[in-house]
Amino acid sequence: MKFHPINLNKWARAPYYNHYMQHVRCTFSMTAELDLTTLLTEVRARGIKLYPVLIHMLATVVNRHQAFRTWLDDEGRLGYWEQVWPAYTVFHEEDQTFSSIWTPYEESFPAFYESYQHDTRTYGNVRKLAAKPDEPPHTFPVSSITWVNFTSFNLNIHNEGLFLRPIFTMGQYAEHNGATRLPLSIQLHHAVCDGYHAGLLYRELQERADQCREWLP
Repeated sequence: MKFHPINLNKWARAPYYNHYMQHVRCTFSMTAELDLTTLLTEVRARGIKLYPVLIHMLATVVNRHQAFRTWLDDEGRLGYWEQVWPAYTVFHEEDQTFSSIWTPYEESFPAFYESYQHDTRTYGNVRKLAAKPDEPPHTFPVSSITWVNFTSFNLNIHNEGLFLRPIFTMGQYAEHNGATRLPLSIQLHHAVCDGYHAGLLYRELQERADQCREWLP
């Protein structure tokens, strides 16, 4: 996957990047609910799994915007990837552990869903933290805490504040006043994203959920 280095001397966001990397290095997290009423109805009617549907929604929105694909490569260079892929967790009921699996992103949900099914069948029972080998450097993490309908969630990453990738954590969905809502926590690095970008994520994810009949098979 092609990585495009960013020239800080020509990047409009350079003052913000320098401030939040050199002076006030920080990430921020936010939790909001997505209304899945229509989406869940359509998913159940089609007999498909909700988790890969949500993963594909996240990957679709992330890949629309350069800000969410901007991070440091293995050499420490700042830039953005042409495309990024989701690396998601799967739970092992037998011993209460989990593994991470990555699947290449496809704009077509049926194509992605087929690859997801292949990967989970092949690696879903592998008892390793990284169940699928050779994870590429252009993946972003997705996880699901299906046991808790939380109202907030925060990760504390101790790596000198250099992890610029977006991080997504889903909670347990629940019904409120006739609507099915799912809590979704996002964690972003302030050097590359602001509150505007968080709002953009939630708005486009909600639009994707509401328009699911247009892209679900």
